[in-house]
Amino acid sequence: MDPVQSFIKKYVEAINGGYAAVFAGAGLSCGAGYADWKELIRPLAEEIGLDVNKEHDLVAVAQYFRNETMGRAGINEEIVENFTSTVKSNENVNILTRLPIQTYWTTNYDSLIEDGIRANFRKPDVKIRQKQLAFHVHNRDAVVYKMHGDACEPDEAVLTKDDYEMYEHHRQLFRTALQGDLISKTFLFVGFSFKDPNLDYILSQVRILLGESNRTHYCFFGKIKRESFDKEADYIYACARQKLRIKDLRRYGIKAILLNDYSEITTILRAIEYRCLLKNIFISGSQSHFHEPWNEKVVSSFCHSLSKKLVKHGYRIISGFGLGVGSAVINGALEEVYAKGTRRMDDYLCLRPFPQTDSGSIAKEDLWRNYREDMIRQAGFVIFIFGNKIVNGEVKIANGMLEEFEIAKRLDKLIIPVGSTAGASEKIYQEVVDNIDSYFYLKNHIDKLKSVTDVDILISLISDIIGNVRIMV
Repeated sequence: MDPVQSFIKKYVEAINGGYAAVFAGAGLSCGAGYADWKELIRPLAEEIGLDVNKEHDLVAVAQYFRNETMGRAGINEEIVENFTSTVKSNENVNILTRLPIQTYWTTNYDSLIEDGIRANFRKPDVKIRQKQLAFHVHNRDAVVYKMHGDACEPDEAVLTKDDYEMYEHHRQLFRTALQGDLISKTFLFVGFSFKDPNLDYILSQVRILLGESNRTHYCFFGKIKRESFDKEADYIYACARQKLRIKDLRRYGIKAILLNDYSEITTILRAIEYRCLLKNIFISGSQSHFHEPWNEKVVSSFCHSLSKKLVKHGYRIISGFGLGVGSAVINGALEEVYAKGTRRMDDYLCLRPFPQTDSGSIAKEDLWRNYREDMIRQAGFVIFIFGNKIVNGEVKIANGMLEEFEIAKRLDKLIIPVGSTAGASEKIYQEVVDNIDSYFYLKNHIDKLKSVTDVDILISLISDIIGNVRIMV
């Protein structure tokens, strides 16, 4: 298998299994406009007569500055100036903090990670000081370990040789916690150069403890480009050095994903998010008027059996508790959850009943629109079943389902319209047929979605469509 595709598959498994972690380095923050290490140190080096471009040990340069100025006031000013300004988050940060990852580590001083988690309606528990490891924030969605401190406390930030030498005394528990996570979780290192002495020490300790039983982790490296060098010999030397460096990282269980350009990271992260979402299925449906062959008993049996089978196959059902179908969808999912012998309902069922009355300053229709988009955004697949309502004694197409279809299209969700169930689903089915090239995954099944009404056959058909898509991607 292609190395990139193999990585995506393994990391998605880690995310879905709840054991994925991210380690964010300076490269991730640079993409948002923050300074990298060299630019942070540059004015300090100039003040003491050094050229940062000629220095390889930037930690030593920071220490020289501290020695010459008899303190770290200048260092603190640079940290505050460079990492407290407001910058625009980039797509990589948005995706990484949108994914259901629970553990983030970083050596960066900025707040990009925790801000991204909050922007995606998740609650971070940020650990800056060692004492904070002793407690956790209630109802947290993710933990952010800032092992080198934060710009809001610049005097405690790890930057000089003194700071690294005293790390064992001031931040020992961060090392212990990171060792534990490196043993139990699958890390993706993003924007990290592997030049940090702290991480080198921690990785070596884990390797000594586990030997060849090291867990596999991943990082991104850009391929060495010929145009970056004036001389062929320099290019050959850089390639040889990178090859040796990549091989050395394997000692710690870290696999390097080689990229032609770092812009490919965004494409890879999007693919990871896309595959993660394929585990989530939003069922859109409602039924107020029953008719043959879809009488009330058959509708209930279909909805119950469909959600039960999907949960059995490991999918997570998202439901807005649609009239006439919602209870059966939920009952089917719950029956299978209990059969699995687990109480972890959230892993298999996300129930989001719609508010039924106006209250407050926002109209119910506006709330519903935002509510629908939020639910559908969490899903990879959207299944449309049935779709009618009774208005003033007349049977009408459920316009809420049509709105959900428009949202699903806009968000590029995989749409499965069960046209044989009539109502809004039939109308959605017809639009899909008219634009079938945009729904490539349905081409071999589209006719059956309109003609089949047998409950068991229809459920197997839907299950096959979903399964085939997950194999293709």
